[in-house]
Formats: sequence, C-alpha cells, structure tokens
Amino acid sequence: MADLKLTDVAKSYGEVDVLANIDLDIKTGELIVFVGPSGCGKSTLLRMIAGLEKISGGTLEIDGAVMNDVPPAQRGIAMVFQSYALYPHMTVRDNMAFALKIAKMPKAEIDKSVENAARILQLTDYLDRLPKALSGGQRQRVAIGRSIVRDPKVYLFDEPLSNLDAALRVATRIEIAQLKEAMPNSTMIYVTHDQVEAMTLASRIVVLAGGGIAQVGSPLELYEKPENEFVAQFIGSPAMNLLSGEVTATGAQTTVKLDGGGVAISDVPTEAGDKGARVNVGVRPEDFVPTENNPLYTGRVNITEALGEVTLLYFEAQNGEEPVIAKIPGIASGLRKTSVSLAAPANKVHLFRDGKSLLYR
Repeated sequence: MADLKLTDVAKSYGEVDVLANIDLDIKTGELIVFVGPSGCGKSTLLRMIAGLEKISGGTLEIDGAVMNDVPPAQRGIAMVFQSYALYPHMTVRDNMAFALKIAKMPKAEIDKSVENAARILQLTDYLDRLPKALSGGQRQRVAIGRSIVRDPKVYLFDEPLSNLDAALRVATRIEIAQLKEAMPNSTMIYVTHDQVEAMTLASRIVVLAGGGIAQVGSPLELYEKPENEFVAQFIGSPAMNLLSGEVTATGAQTTVKLDGGGVAISDVPTEAGDKGARVNVGVRPEDFVPTENNPLYTGRVNITEALGEVTLLYFEAQNGEEPVIAKIPGIASGLRKTSVSLAAPANKVHLFRDGKSLLYR
C-alpha cells in the first residue's frame, strides 16, 4: 500500500539526543519490526512516523510525499497501541465503525468495511458483544479491526501483545501472522521487546541501540551474521557467548588461543584477522558440542536447567568474563558441579574485533 523512507531522521528533547542518523527504506508489503533495549527509542520512532512526536531533523516520506509537518489524521496511518482503548459501552461492531461514522461514510460502506474486517479477524460471531464479554486476545483483534476498516496506507503496532498472558500472546501472534498473509500488500511496522515476536513475524528486523540503528536485516541474517557484538548478544536467547583471545594463526581459517586456554578455529578468512590481534570469540549456546579432544572451552558447571528437549548448562565465570551458557540437546543429567569441555564447528564460530564482526571489516 505504501513505501516509507526515513532520511537522516533525528529526535531530541532540548539538549538530549534520543535518535540520530536514522536512514531506513520500507517497501510496500513489508512487516518491519523495531527491537532494542528499553529506552533505545523504538516507540519514539514509531510515534514520529505516526505524527504523534515531532521530527527534530531529517525527513519522513510516504509514497514520495514528505510527511514531517502533515497532521497524524492526514498521513494515512493507523496505530494499534498496547492498551485496547475500546469504548466499553459500544458493541464490537460500533467500536470498529466509530471512525467511519465520524468521517460520515455511507452506512452501507461502513457495514461492508466492518464485516470484511470481522471476517479477516474471525470476529463475525462477536460483532454484537460488548468488550467486557471478550478475551484479551479478542479485544486486541477488535482494536486491529478498527484500524483495518480505515484502509490505511501503513499499520503501526506499538507492543500490541504486551498486556496478554503467555498463552494468549502466542495465539494472538499467530493471528497477526495470518492477518499479514491475508493482507500481503499492507505495510506494517511493529515495535516489540519480545524476540520471539520479532523473529517469527518480521520480514526484516531493525535493531536500535545507542540512539541509532545497529543493524537491519532478515531475522536469520541477524541471527547468523550479526555485524557487531551488540546484535550478536541481543538477538538470540540465551545470548551469544563472548570469550576473549588472541589470533595465533591465519590461513583458510583463523585460529584463536583463548585466555582461558582453549583454542577456537573460525571460518573467518585470512584477510579478516591479523596474527597477534586481540579478538572476542562468539559462540551461540546451541552451537556448543561436548568433547574430549581439543576443547574450545572447559569449565565447571554451576547450574543446569532441564527443559525436556534441551538442557541448559550455566558455567562458573572465569577470568572476569560473563558465565558461559551451553544448550545441549535432550536431557543431560549428572553434570552439575562437574567439569565439562566444549567444542564448536568452525563455521559457527564468530570473531569480533573492537566490537565489530571481522566478517564485515
């Protein structure tokens, strides 16, 4: 329905800079997810797109038209908030139709739009109920339906599932994914702090940190090829392990001797690493494999968590670094307070220098 372009967008409150140098192209039909730590500016950026926050610098374009000074109601944008904000005395039908009635649309068109939205959201059987007779997930669908009937250019979602319990969150997340499939040409921007939502819903993820964009890419690109240590540790749960060491050999692969005594071999090519360079070795918990020969890491297990399909091993901290976490398939019993050695395939070992991935140097 619409392309969005943000060029050098910035936001400041007095002398406090919240966001700067935001450059982002969003194409029609994409579902873009903004993620980042609390206070990184993801909701602020969403509100700037909506027109609820003034842009301090740069330009926002929708379908080639600059929107910086255009009022929110004239931007062709619909926003779904954390709270459902439904009128409790109105039926589902009236809640969804309210904005259209204010716009004085003909009743026949209003009825058609409401019924179409109800069909997409599977709310047809609930149109005559009051919000208090609905579950949290159903209320959120009504809030989404109120946006759909307006046929906006862009849909904005500001942590829409944060008020739901775990089971409802999963069910509603699936419903939003199905909604996107039913509306393939709709452009959606979604803010969340939940990695599962980001990884399962997004066509691309925008990771925000330090007042700017840390990386943009598909969920798998960010997971498999993080450009920096922040993205490497922010995407994925548990976070990627980082172990410090020194490059000892280069060639078709790079060899690193870790400060803890282990040896890591990475498929990062020769030109990306210099002999003697200090680097951080990154390994995701699920890429560790127990070994008895040439371990990358050896440590004493402090705590284990058996989750059925996997067991998490939390190692005691060494050399002042964060504790290493390994995710072992199946149920691994009897490892608590024992010494365990781990290896990792060379194609799963990441190298970072000065906080940046050596693949992107």
